[in-house]
Order: sequence, then C-alpha cells, then structure tokens
Amino acid sequence: MTSSSSAARAAKILSRPAVLGGLTVPNRIVMAPMTRMFSPGGVPGADVAAYYARRAAAGVGLIVTEGTYVDHESAGQSDSVPRFHGEEQLAGWAKVAEAVHAVGGRIVPQLWHIGMVRSAGQPPFADAPAVGPSGIRLDGTEGVGRAMTQQDLDDVIAAFARGAADAERIGFDGVELHGAHGYLIDQFLWSGTNRRADGYGGDPAARTRFGAEIVAAVRAAVSPDFPVIFRFSQWKSDNYDARLAHTPAELDALLAPLAEAGVDAFHASTRRYWLPEFDGSELNLAGWTRKLTGKPVITVGSIGLDGDFIRGFQGEGAPVRGIDDLLDRLERDEFDLVAVGRALLQDPEWAAKVLAGRFDELAPYHPAAMRSLV
Repeated sequence: MTSSSSAARAAKILSRPAVLGGLTVPNRIVMAPMTRMFSPGGVPGADVAAYYARRAAAGVGLIVTEGTYVDHESAGQSDSVPRFHGEEQLAGWAKVAEAVHAVGGRIVPQLWHIGMVRSAGQPPFADAPAVGPSGIRLDGTEGVGRAMTQQDLDDVIAAFARGAADAERIGFDGVELHGAHGYLIDQFLWSGTNRRADGYGGDPAARTRFGAEIVAAVRAAVSPDFPVIFRFSQWKSDNYDARLAHTPAELDALLAPLAEAGVDAFHASTRRYWLPEFDGSELNLAGWTRKLTGKPVITVGSIGLDGDFIRGFQGEGAPVRGIDDLLDRLERDEFDLVAVGRALLQDPEWAAKVLAGRFDELAPYHPAAMRSLV
C-alpha cells in the first residue's frame, strides 16, 4: 500500500465519529489514562489543564484523564496524584474540563481506588490502612492490610458515586471507572486476590458483584445519557500472566453483570492490542468484549510506539501489524475506538499528524516524555 493510500485510509477510518451513551466522540482516537503526578496536594493546576487541552486541540476525540483518587481514605498513596474530591481539587478539575471544551474536545475523568496496592504511612492519609477484598496483595502477601467490611464496601461504592456526580456537575462529558491492572475493583474480579466466602467472592459472577454495585450506584447518581465507561484488564501490575477469564464463557460471566448494571462502554486494556485473547479466534480482548456485550469498546496496547508503526504509515515494506491490522479491525467493527498512551506523551500533535497523513513527522516514543507535561 502506498503512503498516500495508507494516509487516506487511516484518515477515513479514524475520522469516523462514535457514540458512547449520550456522547458523540468526533473520531476514533482516545487519549489513554496515564499517571503523571504533577498535581501537588491532589490539585490539578493550569499546567495540567494546558497539557490536556493541547491534545484535545490537536484532534484527540476523547481524553480519559489520569487516574484520580475517589473520596476514601485508603484510595491512594501519593499527594502528587490528583484527587477527585475536595473544593480546591474539584475547582481545578472544572478548569481542566473548561480548557478542553474551549478547544472543542471531550474529556472524562478516571475514578480510582488502589486498594491493597497501598503502602503504609503514605499520603494523603498516612494512617489509612490498605484494604481489599481479602487483605491480600497481588503477590499473595497477607497481613499488610485488611479485608473490607460491609461498611467499607458501602463507603467506597458511595465515593465512586459522588465522584461521578461531581464529574457531571463540574462539566465533564462522562466518567471512567478504573477496574483494571490489579487495583481495588480488579482485586475483587480476580480470584488471586478475592478469597471471600460471602456474596462478593466465589465464582466469576460473584466476584463481579462489587464492581457491578459501583456501576449501578454511579448510574443512579448521574443523568441517563451521561456515559459510564469501565476499564478492565486480564493482566496486573508486575503479573502479566494473570487472567480473570480463561474462556469466552468466563469472560461473559464477568462482563454481563457490569453491562446490566449500566456500563455504556468498556475499555479493554491489553499490553499489545494485536494478540488474540483466546485460542481459536483472532479477536483480542476488546473484540471479545464487544462480541459478548454488544457495547462499544475501546482497545489499547502499544499503539504507535515503535518504528515499524511509523514506517508502516509511511508505506514502507510489507503491511505492518500496527497499521493495516489496526485499521482492518476498526473497519470490521471488532472494536470502536483506539486509545493511545505514550505516543501522545511524546507528541501532543500525534492525532493531528495521523489524521492529516503527516506520518513523516511522527517520532518513536522516548521515556523522557514521562518526566514532563509537554
């Protein structure tokens, strides 16, 4: 495929709008949530607002913010990670949403509770314990936190609902719930950390109960057309072989209660989007999620990072997986949107360059991009 035909095809497919609940996203490019730690006191400042607005102005269809702590004492462990509660913090976020909207963008906050990932003595609430479904860390360590009581569960569910209601009140376009990568909601979903014997543990459907109750509470706290996105993954931090589901049937058992509770779209996080999720099918995790739930799905996983991706856009050599395969999957509606992470850190203009066919201006990601809010 020539460079010009690759450019025309990419622009055509990626420029199509998508609908998530009551929100129309103008194209298929999503900015993936990435922890940045540039919000002292949990307050996003003018630099954070400008950081997101630059990417919206350059054509990103939907921005998902970095993870933001919900209003629970054990939700996080850094005073530089933004919080989605508190007068000053929410005022900062309102300015972020305003800045993105001023350049025509769409933005949703990601609501987050880290659960048993928390270490003792860390801010913003140093005395708060680590809590999780069974008081077990991702590596199986016990005795460093505690299992959540019913009151704990109720408090966290209410915190997510408040965060979602605040997101709508201060002008965001939807909300994403972080149920991936071994954090609290995911700790309930995964049998490795959920050993409860009550209604929140056991088979896949029971392990989904906590997440589904959060979704239902969020859904009740916001307008019917306010989009609720749920991010999930098989892998965990430092455990890339972990699996929530080994078969499509097990995945269906996990996702169906979440969809029924009110999820408008799923965000299926994988490390490499092109890898098949289950034997016997080329569908990735996002593809299976869409097939099983019928909901719109965002795929993510190393999109735009390597030199082959860039050379493929430029029409060099044989078809490259990062280009033609991605576009093929979008064209046949295997998934609906593609989330781009580190490539957008490297270059705020990444979306504009791709949509305009300026592939010769793309540059590979360099880790130095993580150290600033360019």
